[in-house]
Amino acid sequence: MSTSAILLVGGKGTRLAPITNQTPKPMLLVAGVPFTEHQIRKAADAGITEIVLATSYKAELFEPYFGDGKRFGINIKYAVESSALGTAGGIRNAAELLGPCDQVMIFNGDVLSGHSLSAQLKSHIDNKAEVTLYLTEVADARAYGCVELAADNRVKSFLEKMENPVSNLINAGCYIFNRNIIDSIPKDQVISVERDTFPSLLNAGAKVYGFIDNSYWLDIGTPAALVKASADLVTGVIKSSATLEHTGDKIISSSAVIDSSAVINNGTVIEGEVVVESNTQISGSIIGKGAKIGKNCRINDSIIAPGTQIDAGMVIISNYLGF
Repeated sequence: MSTSAILLVGGKGTRLAPITNQTPKPMLLVAGVPFTEHQIRKAADAGITEIVLATSYKAELFEPYFGDGKRFGINIKYAVESSALGTAGGIRNAAELLGPCDQVMIFNGDVLSGHSLSAQLKSHIDNKAEVTLYLTEVADARAYGCVELAADNRVKSFLEKMENPVSNLINAGCYIFNRNIIDSIPKDQVISVERDTFPSLLNAGAKVYGFIDNSYWLDIGTPAALVKASADLVTGVIKSSATLEHTGDKIISSSAVIDSSAVINNGTVIEGEVVVESNTQISGSIIGKGAKIGKNCRINDSIIAPGTQIDAGMVIISNYLGF
């Protein structure tokens, strides 16, 4: 049975503004490469050979970087939404570019996870499911809404955000659809997979199952989460074949100039042409290309935009500057 994929990368990332004013969230650098590269590599590593990027906001930035996908070992195509169609509408639009396949794996473009795509696919096939949702348990589901399962992990209901959730299992942003289910979604309409498609499938008695995995999961939709994702990849808390090769707990470009007295650690990424002066400490941060960091600075868990000048003695904690 053959499986293709769709990656939903059309979102603007409003919670990340102003960082996303010029760069869409999926193209922000995480552990030295655009976040989308981590997801494309994960799909390729699982044996998927075809993926469609469903783009919208600043769609023109994706193809020049990813091309036809040959260097990632996967065939990449690009679907552009001239106006937002919602998650299900975007999936239906992107599916027009897929070749023949039995199942389609759908990825949200803003989730970093450690779950096994191969295990999710096996669960889908073993259950003879029509749709299989990756679910993960969170301490507080109030911000997400939740999913209620029967004893055999068949989905009973999707519940809106509530003050006292009946379950801590949430939709974690990776679905497997049988191809015929996607083909049944109406074309060129604004449709939400969460609010429209899934409830409709349940009402029709479709075989919708949950695949539970409680390994690493992170929504990168805020600056703090973006920095954490990057640091966790660099330090090996979560693995990705896209993470740039490095030694220790930092990535430093070969074109960066770092004073020997500077201390850089805890998953920091230093991009090209950065200058870091004496006695500066940088921990768990992303320093953009060409930034100049003065003497005696302390930067923790922060993002410094490309080309930004940080004056001597500045202390920057859990912040973002220069955007």
